[in-house]
Amino acid sequence: MANPLHVLVILTSAATMGPGGEPTGLWFEELATPYYAFVDEGADVTLASIEGGEAPIDPRSLEPDGGTPESVERFKKDEKASAALKTTKPISEVDVSKYDAVFLPGGHGTMWDLPESDTLADLLTKAWASEKVVAAVCHGPAGFVNAKDENGDPIVKGRRVTAFTNSEEVAVGLKDKVPFLLEDRLKELGANYEKVDDFQPFAIVDGRLVTGQNPASSAEAAKLTLEAVKQTAPATN
Repeated sequence: MANPLHVLVILTSAATMGPGGEPTGLWFEELATPYYAFVDEGADVTLASIEGGEAPIDPRSLEPDGGTPESVERFKKDEKASAALKTTKPISEVDVSKYDAVFLPGGHGTMWDLPESDTLADLLTKAWASEKVVAAVCHGPAGFVNAKDENGDPIVKGRRVTAFTNSEEVAVGLKDKVPFLLEDRLKELGANYEKVDDFQPFAIVDGRLVTGQNPASSAEAAKLTLEAVKQTAPATN
């Protein structure tokens, strides 16, 4: 690829569910599966996080039900990828103009630090204004709650969006531990929220906005992200 795609992947830096809470972080598959979808397409991928440095991994995602996903095993054995995860760039040092797409993996850690980051909100607002593709999966859309579109409205307002559902939050036993329910918040912001049955793959694209419902949706969300970049910025391919 003469002029490769450049994808910025932004991770949570929150290692616990609030002060003194149980361990959390990013959901490993939601990083690993999109990461290789992008890399195998020839993209240059940068890993960043809210605070920079080593990004925490939710321990539950290291040995999830059904066994460790192939992409996670590949990531663990990949020295370059593993090093990048330990040395993520703080988003305060990121120039989003250099990227074709921004992708936010989930994990419950995102519910604490992504919505609270003015730096992230500004970065995503700038990315949208610059006609970048903005994407997230599972709890990753928590990073959208303060991002604005060209009209100053929430980036999700009037757009088709999905994310981890209320019923999925109940199913994993964390409904009363998260600071808010993501499905409800997105609806409050004016999103046209959509979902399918719990833990089934589902991802949607609305122009340059791509979202996936849950961990099972990470591959499809990454695929739609790549397709959206090719449609909006064909010169980069």
